[in-house]
Amino acid sequence: MSTLPHLNALLNATSACLLALGWWLVRNGRRDAHRVAMLAAVGTSGLFLVSYLVYHFHVGSVRFPGHGAVRVVYLAILVSHTVLAAAIVPLVLATLTRALRGRYKAHRSLARYTLPLWLWVSVSGVVVYWMLYRVRY
Repeated sequence: MSTLPHLNALLNATSACLLALGWWLVRNGRRDAHRVAMLAAVGTSGLFLVSYLVYHFHVGSVRFPGHGAVRVVYLAILVSHTVLAAAIVPLVLATLTRALRGRYKAHRSLARYTLPLWLWVSVSGVVVYWMLYRVRY
């Protein structure tokens, strides 16, 4: 169980990189490569979710060891991460469904919101990991 937080951070970081790559690919007209990158991001995020749930099922919640201002910063990042992580799942599924059904205009209009939120969830997940497991207070 002790390696799962590290795996979760790696999966979140990988998702963030795939999202950025997917955005760059579509902006440069490489739609097929964009599709592969975004499907990989969905898969990586799905693996993260399974790993995260398994870990917290066995371990429960983990208390943040820091105090003072750093705790306030941690909690602000954690709250935004948690709220958006819950919201991003249906957004990703709706955006993905529109793309797979060939409804590209509708896909684009929703992806404008989904991508930055999903990117924040992935990046803030790595920040939460670092603050919780790697930084010594």
